[in-house]
Amino acid sequence: MRYDEIDDKHDPFPMMVMENPEHSPTQCYFRNDEYGVWLYHANCIEFMDILIKKYPEGKFDMIFADPPYFLSNGGITCHAGKMVKVDKGQWDKSNGPEMNHEFNMTWLSRCQKILKPNGTIWVSGTHHIIHSIGYAMQQLDMKILNDITWEKPNPPPNLSCRYFTHSTETVIWAAKNDKAKHCFNYDAMRKINYGKQMKSVWTLPAPNGNEKDFGKHPTQKPIALLERIILASTNEGDLVLDPFCGSSTTGVAAILLNRKYVGIDLEDDYLQLSKKRLEEAIKKSSVKDKEVHLCEIISQ
Repeated sequence: MRYDEIDDKHDPFPMMVMENPEHSPTQCYFRNDEYGVWLYHANCIEFMDILIKKYPEGKFDMIFADPPYFLSNGGITCHAGKMVKVDKGQWDKSNGPEMNHEFNMTWLSRCQKILKPNGTIWVSGTHHIIHSIGYAMQQLDMKILNDITWEKPNPPPNLSCRYFTHSTETVIWAAKNDKAKHCFNYDAMRKINYGKQMKSVWTLPAPNGNEKDFGKHPTQKPIALLERIILASTNEGDLVLDPFCGSSTTGVAAILLNRKYVGIDLEDDYLQLSKKRLEEAIKKSSVKDKEVHLCEIISQ
């Protein structure tokens, strides 16, 4: 099937020809129609505005967002046993609490509009932004379902010795609004948790070496975290969006679990990294592999 022949009846995400927006190229960087994988080089706000016009009733079953934490402001951290400056890039620099919150409201409001009526969104963050995220969700009349604490077993030490060691991140899970009948795969979560109800504190290690074979992103999440999120709140064949996709861990997990994926990022270096990771995941994946992988997750 040629791309110019694709339409809504055959392709769940036919977005090859797009407008020329002000702040980004908004073009397809990589796609695989067989596996339902689309990666876009775009400003996510402009891109979502286009999607809202095209799909006014919503398009996505689930969104995972790992937005800028606004940490890169001259602080220090520990990396590989050495003191280093916190400088993830220009995209991570703070513009002050008011502007940061306005930014969070701007992209969250778009996410809310492009969710399907029963869709949900997961947003990760540290204390630097997560309270703004939660407040913005309340302002937008989203329904907050859970706040997940992701505990890292082996976090970097606190070099100043003036604070507790930062060892957690928060992931807020919210429905589009109070009317949404959200998906929650309770039985799958219970199986993962040895037959017991899963609690909202998840202890999972940071990404291992194998997950960084093609390079790394400064805020890269472990595949296990995204697998759990996707397995908990979607069904096979569902469409997942990551508006700040970075290295596309969300996409890798979606492929492994037989979900469709749309990723958006502005940074060319991370798009190259995403493309390599997505191609590798597709290469290793087959229907049988997905079934075996899902059984492995549930039997852990």
